[in-house]
Amino acid sequence: MQKELVRYAGAIEDDAGEVLPGLRQALSEAKAGVGRMTTPEQLLVRQARQKSGLTQAAFAERISTPVATLRDWEQGRFQAPGG
Repeated sequence: MQKELVRYAGAIEDDAGEVLPGLRQALSEAKAGVGRMTTPEQLLVRQARQKSGLTQAAFAERISTPVATLRDWEQGRFQAPGG
């Protein structure tokens, strides 16, 4: 399995054209299920805010939500309602 991760890391770095510090550790953690995974719901919340051109604070105010809650949604700690 470790050889497989090294091979994947090498292919990713070849595509990037540079060595990516921490890549092997990140791949190992992802394979072990450590860390957060980005969900489609997170992307939708983040994209909606970015398309609006608003900061997290301004967007949170616009949708009457605490900015900490919006950050949690965008970072995957909690799921937005309806997600």
